[in-house]
Amino acid sequence: MRDEREAGEAPGAVEVPLRDLAPETLTALIESFILREGTDYGAVERSLAERVAAVRRQLERGEARIEFDPETESVNVVLVSPARRR
Repeated sequence: MRDEREAGEAPGAVEVPLRDLAPETLTALIESFILREGTDYGAVERSLAERVAAVRRQLERGEARIEFDPETESVNVVLVSPARRR
């Protein structure tokens, strides 16, 4: 991994390709990520399903990615800078 890390990106973290996850697993992972982030007090209240769909779209477009940190054995969703998108 290079020194130019995204905010929140753990050193040694491994990207998990979406195609490697079963649909149910991906949904559970996204839900867990959203619920860790706390309550959404934006201008428009959105349901959990709407928020899951929004994160899924970001993952599919390459705007975010899933990372596994072997040191902490945790999984996280991180934003990808425009310069590093594939």
